[in-house]
Amino acid sequence: MTSTPDIPFDPVERIGGAAGTAFVILCDHASNALPETHCSLGLPHAQLARHIGYDIGAADVTRRLASKLDAGAVLSRFSRLLIDPNRGEDDPTLVMRLSDGAVVPGNARIDAAEIDRRLERYHRPYHRAVTEVLDGLVARGRVPVVVSIHSFTPVWRGTPRPWQAAILWDRDPRLARPLLSGLRAEAGLTVGDNEPYDGALRGDCLHRHGTLRGFPHALVEIRQDLIADADGADEWAERLARLLTPLAEETALRRVEMFGSRTDAAAGGLDPATRTELEAEVLRRLVAHLRARTDVQNIDLMNLAGFCRNCLSNWLADAAARRGLPLSKDEARREIYGMAHESWKALYQTEAGANAQRLFAEAAPAHVDDGRDA
Repeated sequence: MTSTPDIPFDPVERIGGAAGTAFVILCDHASNALPETHCSLGLPHAQLARHIGYDIGAADVTRRLASKLDAGAVLSRFSRLLIDPNRGEDDPTLVMRLSDGAVVPGNARIDAAEIDRRLERYHRPYHRAVTEVLDGLVARGRVPVVVSIHSFTPVWRGTPRPWQAAILWDRDPRLARPLLSGLRAEAGLTVGDNEPYDGALRGDCLHRHGTLRGFPHALVEIRQDLIADADGADEWAERLARLLTPLAEETALRRVEMFGSRTDAAAGGLDPATRTELEAEVLRRLVAHLRARTDVQNIDLMNLAGFCRNCLSNWLADAAARRGLPLSKDEARREIYGMAHESWKALYQTEAGANAQRLFAEAAPAHVDDGRDA
């Protein structure tokens, strides 16, 4: 275990990626380090070196995988026992008082004020760093593909675990299913599907940065004894890079799509059918609003929000195509505009001003459609 001063203790390790790469690699439990102000939380070194302190081997796999994919990465630099970045701020296991039989003296009498201090110094900076990386990709016109690397113990409470690896996921299958298929095709591997843990955890890192934002994502769990040394970590990084690389060109991974979470109903949220009905009502109101506001030009919408009426029509056509329904570009635009596209242009389109054209040209790489021909 390493120990560094609380100030300036940097809670986040960042790895820059190539501009054209959509992959972002996360490692929530990369380190068992603690700032000097928290010493060892009252635990002996042997306890902090166990899996309760961090995910053994996960950081090494993350760095090697990021290098092989030329991907950006964000890793924690503090022990999960200090505060767990893979838990929501209201999760009762955010700060563990007892972990796999070990009492954590430094957490035993923790109060709300101390939890908030740890949130502000460690947990929130980690998530801000993840958000910054994802927002940077979006600004460059890319949809981030988020891969989270974790590891699990070979034996849990006396029972051997049969898997070499597993994929954890919620409702978004776009990355999880191809990874499951790819790993299961590898000789000698037993691969778990949401084993030994369930990938649906409200407020966890991927719920926050993947599910709620509609980015393709999956969590990869690797058995710790397989990646505890450099050779094992490199073998698994190479395997994952080989499986992930061809997926970068998959159409399904190049769009934002909201799948919701299996935790929604349990948390008093919306069931899938009701959510779909409400989302359809929201779309109808948005379309009606845009039809009424003919004074708002598409280029202004693009400059302000990065989408316009044409984008909506394209998304509608894409959704129809995914379901095998025939809907042409012109038909989709009629659904959004309420008339033929050319008729709308003749009636309502005005000449864009120089400033609007300049703003559009500056932000054009991030635009999902061209608002100038609306």
